[in-house]
Amino acid sequence: MTFSLHPEAESEFLAAIEYYENRERGLGYDFSIEVLAAIQNIATYPTAWPVIEESARRCLVHRFPYGVIYSIEQNEIFILAVMHLRRRPDYWKSRY
Repeated sequence: MTFSLHPEAESEFLAAIEYYENRERGLGYDFSIEVLAAIQNIATYPTAWPVIEESARRCLVHRFPYGVIYSIEQNEIFILAVMHLRRRPDYWKSRY
C-alpha cells in the first residue's frame, strides 16, 4: 500500500531529524530510518496498530519517543503526524 504525509507531518519529521542530528552526528539519520521502518510496517500491515481516535491509528517508533499517527484511506495510508509522545498529545486531531 502506498502512503502520503500531511504537509505538517512532513515538517515535523524533518524538524525532528534536524534536532537529533544537531544533538549527535548520525542520530538524525538513525531517527529517520526508524520512522521510515515504522511507515513501511504500517504500509504492509495497516490494521495491525490500535485505533486511538475515530479512524486514526498509532504505530510506535523504536528507540525514540515518537509515534506515527495515520489513517487508512481508500488505497493509501495517510500519515497525519510524526508525533513526540510526551508533548501536546492531541494537536494533530484537526488534520483529518
